[in-house]
Amino acid sequence: MTSDALPLAASNPFARASDLPYGLPDFRELGEEHYLPALLAGMAEQRAEVEAIATDPADPTVENTLEALERSGRLLHRAASAFYVQSGAESTPGLQDVEEQVAPLLAEHSDAIWLDARLHARVEALAARVADDGAELAPDTAWLLHRTRTRFARAGVGLGEADQQRLRAINAEITTLDAAFGRLLLAGANAAAVLVTDEAELDGLPDDARDAAAQAAAARGHEGAWLIELQLPTQQSVLSLLRDRGLRERVMTASTTRGATGDEHDTRSTLLGLVRLRAERARLLGFEHHAAYVAADATAGSAQAVEEMLTRLAPAAVANARAEAADLEHALQADHPGASLEPWDWSYYAGRVRQERRALDEAELRPYLELERVLADGVFLAANRLYGLTFAERHDLVGYHPDVRVFEVFDADGSGLGLFLGDWWTRPAKRGGAWMNSLVDQSALLGEAPVVVNNLNVPQPPAGQPTLLTWDEVITLFHEFGHALHGLLSAVRYPSQSGTSVPRDFVEYPSQVNEMWALHPEVIRSYAVHHETGEPMPEQWIETLIASQQDGEGFATTEYLAAALLDQAWYRLAPQDVPTAPEQVEEFEARALRDAGVDLRTVPPRYRTTYFNHIFGSGYSAGYYAYIWSEVLDADTVDWFAENGGLRRENGDVFRARLLGRGGSIDPLQAFRDLRGRDPHIEPLLVRRGLAAR
Repeated sequence: MTSDALPLAASNPFARASDLPYGLPDFRELGEEHYLPALLAGMAEQRAEVEAIATDPADPTVENTLEALERSGRLLHRAASAFYVQSGAESTPGLQDVEEQVAPLLAEHSDAIWLDARLHARVEALAARVADDGAELAPDTAWLLHRTRTRFARAGVGLGEADQQRLRAINAEITTLDAAFGRLLLAGANAAAVLVTDEAELDGLPDDARDAAAQAAAARGHEGAWLIELQLPTQQSVLSLLRDRGLRERVMTASTTRGATGDEHDTRSTLLGLVRLRAERARLLGFEHHAAYVAADATAGSAQAVEEMLTRLAPAAVANARAEAADLEHALQADHPGASLEPWDWSYYAGRVRQERRALDEAELRPYLELERVLADGVFLAANRLYGLTFAERHDLVGYHPDVRVFEVFDADGSGLGLFLGDWWTRPAKRGGAWMNSLVDQSALLGEAPVVVNNLNVPQPPAGQPTLLTWDEVITLFHEFGHALHGLLSAVRYPSQSGTSVPRDFVEYPSQVNEMWALHPEVIRSYAVHHETGEPMPEQWIETLIASQQDGEGFATTEYLAAALLDQAWYRLAPQDVPTAPEQVEEFEARALRDAGVDLRTVPPRYRTTYFNHIFGSGYSAGYYAYIWSEVLDADTVDWFAENGGLRRENGDVFRARLLGRGGSIDPLQAFRDLRGRDPHIEPLLVRRGLAAR
């Protein structure tokens, strides 16, 4: 199939901009059959628009070149945004088929634009004229010009014809394998769900979680049984609750062997192809390896800087994890004399130790952490206190699935700001993890307001029962809404600079900052209320939650660093050094972890290679380090809020104006400097993670 397409039929909902509030796609009218024609027509339309820009006889200007590029491709953007939001959260066979067809075409389409020598020449001519004339562009326009030139260079516009042809083939194959990895992982995770037929094995699992497991089993034809569905990371939340050691082992084994099963869901050949192709592309573009290619366009600046930071943190984190393991081993012996601590024991005995030391059982927290209350009186409350935002559910608007809820967001002056869509529950057709998407990007140039989506994977309770969250899920809810705020509060001119259009190692920063409000005294006292009795969470429990923030940081930091270092190891390989056989994947992983000093048997990586969706299916290849890199900025900013009075509207206004609202319209580290008055300091992170020198 080629990207050539007939004009889009007028009956296709994408043929015109949506007339729903804020341009929300009309999911009532949209069917799977509408996506492929719209995507093909959108690519053809944008190519015609770009051809007109490239062949414009007039001298290049900001308006006829940069802004014309920004305006181009609106049909494609409408269709692609809706498609990828829906396919990630409801990956039906029909949508998977569309993705398989269009993935290489979209890569080809992007290359047709960014490898166009005529278009590149216009941009370079514009840059030269601006320099020669001494013209002073608006700061956001100057940054757009800089980023556009960088994008051309990184796309390979300077390569010879033969190398460009190879590059085009590589890009098409990468997008195909990237999509294939996601499909394999989703199918494999569904197949690996653990079926329980003896209810006695579920000892320790709360009634609401047990009911959700029964509902999941019934949905797959296993009436009278219970199904433990797998979450994306290695550790599964049920492991902290299940008393049955044998079932814990089954769950952990199912988790850690995903993608390495030797069946139709095996991901190893696919991921090796991705590593090899990205290594070859990096060499074509003049970089030593893919990790260097990625870091060069991020705030890190170089792969060496990434390596130095990760390896600086690892020894102290591992030492802390070993100390924690000794405590857990002692607790294990009380139940299983002579047994050795295993990975499936860690979460359970960490909870036991915490309960003994802190007099707090995580299972006892869940009745106080009901989703509706956490959302309205926690997440939304914090946004109101900081930014003056208010939220109203729009029952007249629908999302891409019946589970999706739509909220209109209003600014402090009562004006409409945008839409927020929430999709909280797990489904068999939904990829794992939690994430934020944009359906409409805010842009003054296009006169568009933001429409953003948050996805979580919380087990769905039976009809009529409340959704009770774990503490980790509460933090995830705040985290993902931090991304949503980055999109909702965007105040930029150009759509390519909207909201979260910033480097990967900066985009996690605002979302991590938003996590701090989950434990703010006013906020937690507002949402932490028993869902049946209405009683507030005991004050002692809240104080314990605040005091225990460093508990388990050795484990948490080590499992994260193991995954981040594993990501770097894969993407520092030269093409000829990439393993060729699927069975070599585990060998490489073990060696990489050992060489990095993070090979703790009881603390496996947060993601093992074969189910590491971030780096093989979600755009974080050689970029998983971004979370800890961003956390340096986050921890420093948490101190800034504390120094200035915390949850105050004045602080929110400053954070919004100097950082959130600017999106990608400025050098991101300059935005941080404008907020903090200096470069970031790593010391707050070291203290937070228990890594500071003692």
